[in-house]
Amino acid sequence: MQPSSGAYERRPGWGAWLFLTPLLLWLILFVIIPTGMLFVTSFAERDSLGRVIYNFTWENYLRAFDWKWLKILLVSVWYAFLTTIICMIVGYPVAYFIGRSPERFRNLLMTLVMIPFWTSFLIRTYAWISILSRDGFLNSILVSTQIISEPLSLMYTPFAVVLGLVYSYLPFMILPIYTSVERLDASIDQAANHIIKKTMRSFSKIIIPLTKPGITAGALLVFVPAIAMFAITTLMGGGANPTIGEVIQKQFTSARNQPFGAALGTLLLLLFFISLWLTRSQNKDTQE
Repeated sequence: MQPSSGAYERRPGWGAWLFLTPLLLWLILFVIIPTGMLFVTSFAERDSLGRVIYNFTWENYLRAFDWKWLKILLVSVWYAFLTTIICMIVGYPVAYFIGRSPERFRNLLMTLVMIPFWTSFLIRTYAWISILSRDGFLNSILVSTQIISEPLSLMYTPFAVVLGLVYSYLPFMILPIYTSVERLDASIDQAANHIIKKTMRSFSKIIIPLTKPGITAGALLVFVPAIAMFAITTLMGGGANPTIGEVIQKQFTSARNQPFGAALGTLLLLLFFISLWLTRSQNKDTQE
């Protein structure tokens, strides 16, 4: 009689759980507890002074589905979708080039991609503000070369917002695609290079499906945080077209309406989980 295969399965001992303790504490303190507080507060009320009164109500969620707020959510989704598409179009060729470059150059090329993260996020944002302003670097060059007769109004426009989002999240699209491209077999790469010379349609049928996990992960890493981003939309958009991140931030600060802000945050979190579920479902269908 042979023992079952499960008899020899190793179970994690106390040492393994001890190594996981810092991670579990971090998740409990900074993810689970704040999310629970957000969820509970979303069903509360506020008094005339803006203090939270924990009386159960659905009013915050009913108000969140008003067209005024749904319109802002749709604008945020559109910004995030456009940012994701542009990052995908720009990032895929870059990731493919780095992933198929000689190994001695890959680390250097990836370092160049990561250089923007060496500086503060706000410094990078204000740098773009100085470039795009009416008396900034870009307008100065265009006017001095007589390409335009007067400065363009580039700041505080949807163009500036999308540009800032693309610049901030482009590395998050490049990294996972690069990982997928790097894992491609050399023979597949040679066949793909031969196919590219003939037709891009054949390339899309071979290489694109093989790197789809990286594309999906990159799209998720860009789309999800871009919806809730409020710093770029505030600084470069000027509040002309507010996004859902700006609204939530204002509810917790100047508007002093934490329950409504918590309800919007909870709905946004639900949207994130739906996006993650759809992504995982799509990956499972592709693998099957």
